[in-house]
Amino acid sequence: MLQSLAGSSCVRLVEQHRSAWCFALLVLGYLLYLVFGAVVFSSVELPYEDLLRQELGKLKQRFLEEHACLSEQQLEQFLMRVLEASNYGVSVLSNASGNWNWDFTSSLFFASTVLSTTGYGHTVPLSDGGKAFCIIYSVIGIPFTLLFLTAVVQRIIVYVTRRPVLYFHIRWGFSKQVVAIIHAMVLGFITVSFFFLIPAAIFSVLEDDWNFLESFYFCFISLSTIGLGDYVPGEGYNQKFRELYKIGITCYLLMGLIAMLVVLETFCELHELKKFRKLFYVKKDKEEDQMHIMEHDQLSFSSISDQAASMKDDQKANEPFVNSQSPTSNDSSLNN
Repeated sequence: MLQSLAGSSCVRLVEQHRSAWCFALLVLGYLLYLVFGAVVFSSVELPYEDLLRQELGKLKQRFLEEHACLSEQQLEQFLMRVLEASNYGVSVLSNASGNWNWDFTSSLFFASTVLSTTGYGHTVPLSDGGKAFCIIYSVIGIPFTLLFLTAVVQRIIVYVTRRPVLYFHIRWGFSKQVVAIIHAMVLGFITVSFFFLIPAAIFSVLEDDWNFLESFYFCFISLSTIGLGDYVPGEGYNQKFRELYKIGITCYLLMGLIAMLVVLETFCELHELKKFRKLFYVKKDKEEDQMHIMEHDQLSFSSISDQAASMKDDQKANEPFVNSQSPTSNDSSLNN
């Protein structure tokens, strides 16, 4: 008896605080996912880092042995300066001296990466004025970009998602949920094909040092706005039509970002995902909901009564053949 009462009380407690328990599981799952990623990245990348460190150490030692007139301190000062310039997008290599980082097309590409919060990091402002302007430009431009993307996505999704789903649901009588799931899968496949697979194949041809995996990696890192900056197109010393190429990449990034947002919004509108997200939301109190409903009803009733009174006044004003009689005239007619 006591065990059954305890079990029912526990079930009742879990049901009452279901959203809190789901949120706690969500936080725990996210932390475990972070730890899982750290473990995998560390186990995969740490051996390559160790090999690279050993290789660089051997090259440095060999260079010092072949050039005895150069001290290790002088070499390290030179390398520090070279690495500092490389962090700002300036290379000392002879095959990269022809590429400028701040011509118009490169600046346009940089502005698009800043406003889309991609931020490759391969080119950064050098001067204090450029850094100050970048702050002001981003503070205004990033919300402006979010507003622009939201407006564009809301208009596109009407023609790309909602109308096709309603057409197959009403015209052919299919279940709306099933049509929405199939449509989301087809839209996702089309987006992956036209903004990941095909551009990756194109980048693997245009970029000499990129294979298909590296090109696909760049497309994903860019359109997901991660922007690691380890792969940036159009930076080769022998790149043909570099200005036109940079403008094309800028257009690709903007269009691809819009396509990604459309796909995400399409998946977010699925009924199953909406039910899943509600598990982690805080439920409103019933009293607050009733107060909102009462306020809404009062506003609606008052507005209806005001509209009815105004309609009556307009109707009286629009009746020219109806004359209003005074109470005295009505009394006289009754007496007669």
